[in-house]
Amino acid sequence: MRELIYKIWNSVMSAKHNPLRHIPDESVRHLIMQILAWMWCIMFSLWVGSITVFGFTAVAHAAIIAAITITVSTFEIAKRKPDIFTKNKK
Repeated sequence: MRELIYKIWNSVMSAKHNPLRHIPDESVRHLIMQILAWMWCIMFSLWVGSITVFGFTAVAHAAIIAAITITVSTFEIAKRKPDIFTKNKK
């Protein structure tokens, strides 16, 4: 069951697994995922019917996306330039 949930999550949320993987430019894939995330944030807020909820969810989505972006960026920097995190640079 856990593996099924993981596969379903990746099929939607990961641009490396969903149909956006066919777009060669990773920054374009990221932009499209951002636009889709905002679209769904707006749609759910409209469904609930409250501008207040939209504002809260928009901020919450932006914060979560920012946290994920910072984490992924940190991991990439650690992988590509690990010396940047140490005091004694080579």
